[in-house]
Amino acid sequence: MRVSNVTVRRRLIIALIIGIFLYGALGTRLGYVQLFKGHWLMDKAEDLWSRDVPFEAKRGKILDRNGDVLAYNISAPSVLVVPAQVQNPEETARKLANALMASEEKVYREITQRKSKVYIKPEGMKITNEKAREIQNLGLPGVMIAEDSKRHYPYGEFLSHVLGFSGIDNQGLVGSELIYDDILSGTQGRVSFYSDAKGKLMPNQPEVYTPPKDGNDLILTIDSGVQKIMEREIDVAVAKYNPDHVIAIAMDPNTGEILGMLSRPDYDPGRFREYAPEVYNRNLPVFSMYEPGSTFKIITLAAALEEGKVNLEEEHFHDPGHVTVAGARLRCWKRGGHGHQSFLEVVENSCNPGFVELGQRLGTETLFQYVYDFGFGSKTGIDMQGEQKGIIFRPENRGPVETATTAFGQGVAVTPIQQVAAVSAAINGGYLYQPYIAKEWHDSETNMVAGRNTPVLKKQVISNETSSKVREALESVVAKGTGRNAYVEGYRVGGKTGTAQKVAPGGGYLKDNHIVSFIGFAPADDPQIVVYVGVDNPKGTVQFGGVVAAPIVGKIIDDSLRYMGVEKRQSPLQKEYFWGDDIMVEVPDLLGMTPQEIQNSYYHLPIDPTGNGKYVLRQSPKPGTKVKEGSIIRVYLGDKPE
Repeated sequence: MRVSNVTVRRRLIIALIIGIFLYGALGTRLGYVQLFKGHWLMDKAEDLWSRDVPFEAKRGKILDRNGDVLAYNISAPSVLVVPAQVQNPEETARKLANALMASEEKVYREITQRKSKVYIKPEGMKITNEKAREIQNLGLPGVMIAEDSKRHYPYGEFLSHVLGFSGIDNQGLVGSELIYDDILSGTQGRVSFYSDAKGKLMPNQPEVYTPPKDGNDLILTIDSGVQKIMEREIDVAVAKYNPDHVIAIAMDPNTGEILGMLSRPDYDPGRFREYAPEVYNRNLPVFSMYEPGSTFKIITLAAALEEGKVNLEEEHFHDPGHVTVAGARLRCWKRGGHGHQSFLEVVENSCNPGFVELGQRLGTETLFQYVYDFGFGSKTGIDMQGEQKGIIFRPENRGPVETATTAFGQGVAVTPIQQVAAVSAAINGGYLYQPYIAKEWHDSETNMVAGRNTPVLKKQVISNETSSKVREALESVVAKGTGRNAYVEGYRVGGKTGTAQKVAPGGGYLKDNHIVSFIGFAPADDPQIVVYVGVDNPKGTVQFGGVVAAPIVGKIIDDSLRYMGVEKRQSPLQKEYFWGDDIMVEVPDLLGMTPQEIQNSYYHLPIDPTGNGKYVLRQSPKPGTKVKEGSIIRVYLGDKPE
């Protein structure tokens, strides 16, 4: 069939129009891409061509409140391989394996992967600078040394549970390293270069270096001076008693700042892989829960005084050695009881039946309200991981027996940090503060303050007047009662003993296996420090808090106050000595005396003279100092000055 010329022309015109439209659309698209999308597409192409060699930022340092560095980074470069640039995989794998003491097969698998870059883990991670230079000198194409660092803890086990540690990638894993990882971590730097699809370097393209931004420095509330004193005394206790665990906390009662914290067993953060996870994963001062025993009586005492339920000096109580509550026979720790005593003596003697009486006077609802008000049954909020909230009787389970046992610290489970916070509130004027570890953080380059934690007051639990009475009563415990072994000559010390039974796995209590503790504070009229020590199952001794834990706390308080510059001032309460106690005597003034005059005097202290003169010119200890009876006085003899 013949097509007319008109039809042919029509078809040509339609084809021409379509062609012009398509050509115009293509031109428009090309113009749009060139003019408007060109930079974006070029950036995309450069992204495909670009390769980055990372440079890790240094983690910020961790320091104590006085600027003593507790953790910092040291150079530890890593081996980085760009597989596409490796020219001889077999030879490269062999030489790298020999240098890193790694499996040649493993290294070969790593460097032949279809990846832009690979690390030889773990053998090539965070190696020494000497090893890095050795690998650089091999001159292996595609093998680079990436700047890296690792965490260093200069004091080993010191403060290990508070500091924690970071992993091979410089990420915090436990302790302050984890809690404040965002603050300590910096921003990663890099060296950027361009390569083709096969990973070959593109000619005439510069390398671009973006420096890393180091993390902020973290300043803790910890005072290394106090911490060292605590570590020393706890090490002595571990050697002496071989306990299952030991816990110690020191806190400023007026702010909630933790001055020292430790537990045994401990570990070296730089070698954490050598220890069992339960050692480094459990910070016992905030993690462990147990019946507090008699240290909990401070809460009952404070509540009874605040509610006006007792007059410690004028009211009296007779303790036959037990009390029966709802058919349950609750015993005093002293067989046969304490007999007739004032309620102040009830506190001094840590008399269980006497505290049952105080609990009954308060009543169930009031007693447990104070338990909650002092922070028990909930977390303190301390900036440490793994904190437990403890166990308190539920309202539906509170009867006369539960009220009675709670009043003297049995049947409830608390943490050491809860006890320290609560007792601080009882003696600082009634103010319950949230404990905290981190004081502030500084920019690592400018040292300017970038942020800080400040004291957090939760509530006032008791009045200042009641708190003053609690302090006086607890000072009497140390001078005359069960806490006498914490007495410090020249400092006013208050505190309370605790001897807690441990619950057996199948129910009931373990035999001859206790957690003995003491919580003390000083000066009693103006508390500057609260110290808690708990010793779990001490061996070879009578398991009483007053025997084991009180002397440890006394030594920590004595040395810590002198380190802190707190002046001594004599307590109005003098220690009452029992049989077996160390007798303290005052050093006489021997200056100017002759040896004959000293011999004719009656002193309980032997004299050790040096020098050739006739008169005492110097003596040690100084006159007026209290020392143990039988201590030696050293004197220097010389000519008597005019």
